[in-house]
Parts: sequence; C-alpha cells; structure tokens
Amino acid sequence: MTLEELRLQLNQLDSELLTLIAKRQAISLEVAAAKRATGTPTRDYKREREVILGVRSKAEALGLPPDLAEQVMRLLIRSSLTTQEQASVSTTGTGSGRRALVIGGAGKMGGWFVQFLVSQGFAVQVADPAGAAPGIPVVADWHTLPDLNAFDFIVVATPLGASGAILNELALRRPSGVVFDLGSLKSPLRGGLNALKAAGVKVTSLHPMFGPSTELLTNRHVIFIDMGSAAALAAARGLFTPTMAEQVVMGLEEHDRLIAYVLGLSHALNIAFFTALAESGEAAPRLARLSSTTFDAQLDVAGAVAEESPELYFEIQALNDYGAESLQALSAAVERLRAAVLTRDFATFRSLMEQGLTYLSDRREVVARRA
Repeated sequence: MTLEELRLQLNQLDSELLTLIAKRQAISLEVAAAKRATGTPTRDYKREREVILGVRSKAEALGLPPDLAEQVMRLLIRSSLTTQEQASVSTTGTGSGRRALVIGGAGKMGGWFVQFLVSQGFAVQVADPAGAAPGIPVVADWHTLPDLNAFDFIVVATPLGASGAILNELALRRPSGVVFDLGSLKSPLRGGLNALKAAGVKVTSLHPMFGPSTELLTNRHVIFIDMGSAAALAAARGLFTPTMAEQVVMGLEEHDRLIAYVLGLSHALNIAFFTALAESGEAAPRLARLSSTTFDAQLDVAGAVAEESPELYFEIQALNDYGAESLQALSAAVERLRAAVLTRDFATFRSLMEQGLTYLSDRREVVARRA
C-alpha cells in the first residue's frame, strides 16, 4: 500500500473510534438515569478499578502498551462521569421556580456559578457592568434592583476588594434569601459577613477550590464557612448535592490559616521559582534543551501560575491575616536547605528529605484510595 492509502485507512479507523465514543457517551446518559432511579452514587471506584484492570489485561493480550490503554480508558471514564454529573445536576437540581442573583456574574468564577445555577433550573439575574452571557438578564448595578427579596440566593462573585463593601451594603437591605460570597480569602470579608449575621440575614461563605474551566467536580473540594446560620449552610450545600464535589465545612479563621499554605505557599513557591529562572541569565530555550522530568513538571505548574491574575494572586498573599506565617515558613525552609548545602551537611539535608517523605506519605495514601 502507498502512504496515502495507509493514511486513508487510519482516517477511517479514527472515524470509527469517534463513533464508538459517541455511542459510549449516549450509554453514559442511560447509566446516569439508572443510578438516579436506584439511588446509586455517580462514582463507583470499585467498578472503575475493574474496568481499568480489564483494559490493561486486554491490551497486553493484543500486544499494546497497558499504560497507553489505561490512559485512554481514564479519559473515557472521566468524560462519562462528566456526562453523568451534568445530567444529575440538571435533573435533580432544586432551582425550578426559584431565582438567584449573581453580583459580578461576568467574571470567571461568577460566570461559572451563573451556568451552574442555570443548569439546576434557577432563573438567574446578573448584576455586572461588564454584562452577562447571552440569554441571561443583566443590570449594570445591583443597587438599582428594587426588591432583593425576590431572590432565593444572592451570590457575591466580585473581586475581594469590592466584596466586603457589597456584603456590608447587603446587610443594610436585609434580603430574605441566602447570601454568600465566593472569595478565596475570608479575612477581608470578616466585617461584611458578620454584619449580615448581625442583621439576621441567612449568610454563609463559599470557596470553590477549583477554577472556572472545571467541568467535573469529582475529587474537587468546596469549602463552606459556617457563619452560624444552619439554614444558609444547608441551602448552599444543597446546591452541590447533585455533584460529586467533596464538601468541607469549617470556620472563617481556620479557612484562612489553612489557605495561607494551600494557596499562599504554593503560589509563592512558584513565583519564586520562575523569578529565579527569569533572573538567572539563562535563556528559556537553552534550559528547555536540558530539561528533566521534575523540571518539566515544575515548569508546567509555574507556567499556569504565571498566567493567572496578578491582582488576585497579590490579594491572596497580602490580604490574608495568616499569610506572613506561610511566607516565613518558606523563607526558613529555603535558608535551612541553603545552609545544609553550603556547609556540606548531608545529615541535615537527608533529614529534610526524610521529613518530607514522611509528611507527604499520608497524602499519597489518600490519593491512592481515590484512584
């Protein structure tokens, strides 16, 4: 056969593969309906493991790399889970006949939340001078809305610098619905959240631990801040019941103390990493020619951080009451490593490595149980 004839055969096989994937997705919708009818959870880790082990065995029998087969199957499983979760949200969502206002709905996470609420059947209104997605009613300024009591939920999805003032203003108007923000930090919003609480408003606070491009919420966390309103907390958590998101409830102070490490430390580490590279005098293409697995993995993470909003990342560093603690910990750790290397102190160096291995083993066990 000629090269062109062989390529035509590959094209035909690719088309057949896509047709089979489409059929698999259609069956996934039927699986979702069957699970809802029987009350079966969307995700079944035991079943996934059986499928993956079976695929690896089949691949080996066919002379294919088992790792390749597993990678393909994991992509298909993820796509199937996304289809099932979206079907669950749209079918079992509690938004029918109810209204929600998203202040800042033109932003990235605001836009994600608008679509999330719409998928549950809510009639969503956006208040944002930048507009809204097509088909979504929008006003430029939420102050112009005559009756905030018309909304079952009011979501504040504005930048941290604006959210505190909005929460305080909402406290003065005392809406009857549930009010919550989506801020990455809660320290700057403490006053506004407490003002709503004092005004008798059903208030809580959310922190979705994922970005606006997220489609599948399995193994993703949503943090709920308990502000003392059981009704608000239950209502907000109920929005995520149809999903596979892991819900975590905690207090405001605990949230910011932990976020100083989860976000603040990880961001600072990557900013320091790409700053050191940028100021090293070594050209990026030259370093790329000598890259290693660890270097490439770190570059991928650092590259993603570099593409994020400097304003948001500065807020996470500067506005957290507990932020200095994690930065000091990073500085102290780097200095201990530097001292061990410069003094040829292998015992200390090994101690640092062993300490990290012990600390991280617990996380690996959690990840392994999920896989």
